[in-house]
Amino acid sequence: MGVWGDPIAAELTDWPSTTDYDYGGSAVSEARTPAQIEADIVRRREQLAVTLDEIGIRMHPKTIIGDAKAKVASTVDQTAGRAFVAVNRVVSDVKARFTHEDGAPRLERVVPAAVVALAVVGLIVSSSRRHKA
Repeated sequence: MGVWGDPIAAELTDWPSTTDYDYGGSAVSEARTPAQIEADIVRRREQLAVTLDEIGIRMHPKTIIGDAKAKVASTVDQTAGRAFVAVNRVVSDVKARFTHEDGAPRLERVVPAAVVALAVVGLIVSSSRRHKA
């Protein structure tokens, strides 16, 4: 018989049917002595202690808060970086529209933009004077 008493499954798998297994999943080819069993228990107990310590550190409120702060800071840094890149791109585009490749201003574009800006400022000033009077 093979796995779970099924002779066909025994032929289809390489699962050893006569070798004992310890609970760690490693094959044991011969009987273990009490000393080996005790050593296994001690080793597993130490592994569990380390695992529990790691879980305790991960689940500690200060660790959780620190991880959350780091994640938020990372997200803010990424968002600020993207915003900087976007603003830098817009500024470069505007600069390219109002200057020649050698850096000299394009008067045919600068003068109309300056006139529009002065007109907007004039409208704002005159509007604020009307409200005060």
